[in-house]
Amino acid sequence: MFRRSIVTAFALTLVTLTSACGGDGGSGSIVDKAKDEKKLVIGVKADQPGLGLRTPDGTFAGFDIEVAKYVAKALGVDPANITFKETVSANREAFLQQGQVDMVVATYSITDARKQKVSFAGPYFVAGQDLLVRADDSALTGPEALNGKKLCSVAGSTSAQKVKDTYAKEVQLQEERAYSACVDRVLGGQLDAITTDNVILAGYAAQHVGKLKVAGKTFSTEKYGIGLKKDDKQGRDAVNEALTKMFSDGSWKAAIEANFGAAGFAAPEAPKLERY
Repeated sequence: MFRRSIVTAFALTLVTLTSACGGDGGSGSIVDKAKDEKKLVIGVKADQPGLGLRTPDGTFAGFDIEVAKYVAKALGVDPANITFKETVSANREAFLQQGQVDMVVATYSITDARKQKVSFAGPYFVAGQDLLVRADDSALTGPEALNGKKLCSVAGSTSAQKVKDTYAKEVQLQEERAYSACVDRVLGGQLDAITTDNVILAGYAAQHVGKLKVAGKTFSTEKYGIGLKKDDKQGRDAVNEALTKMFSDGSWKAAIEANFGAAGFAAPEAPKLERY
């Protein structure tokens, strides 16, 4: 009898500890967390003007930030209760898998490889890989002029992988942790161009008017998705519903114009949502 009591007590202790630690590793939907806790941690970029940029006062601003706030509010979380956490291209999957963030809104291109690790809602924007060059560079007009050039991109990005897969024999690729480091090296003349998505480059061009320009010849299609924990279908559907409303009520277009108008970047048609 005494032994049975010990076993029972041990089992109850395990249940209690498992519950306290999140049980199944925190497999509940983001919808449940938003409803129950009224707060979210969202991974964003911190060095991309117009998209995700940490401002001098420590807050975040940009198109991705506006999308994140809109979606969070649709899930029942006031923007004041969002904690924005800086992510870089190389750690977005890990942050979601480890539960460091609840979702990622950070120019996160949807790829087959990434879909094996996380789930996506969206796309909320469709971009294309392009080149950012010095304003006085008349030779580097697009991918056809890359031979012998020194490019910069960010480690872990689809743009860097595209260069490795397609232009490895033609260019020298320098991979940095953040695009801001690439900008400094192009402005300083050590490298010829930055390559990543046109909308990211437009933000830097707007920040350095007269010094940098976008070549204007895209050579890929990048669908930006909102990253969620793997197999959170309820969360995906809820986020897609929020994006549908953002597209239709004018908030999406207004956010694009507010963040990229200075670079002459016109708002495209809203993308068609897909199920991943």
